[in-house]
Amino acid sequence: MRSSILHCKKCNMFTLGSVCDSCNSKTSNPLPPKYSPEDKYGKYRRMLKEKSF
Repeated sequence: MRSSILHCKKCNMFTLGSVCDSCNSKTSNPLPPKYSPEDKYGKYRRMLKEKSF
């Protein structure tokens, strides 16, 4: 089984676990989503970005 490296946004550490070892917060995947020219969710992402401004 291949495990991927995960990133803790709170303390900026990298780990293999789903929970950070130093601050016990949830970790996330540091890689951006794959690009697709047929972006199914682009409309929703643009709407969310427009709301945040």
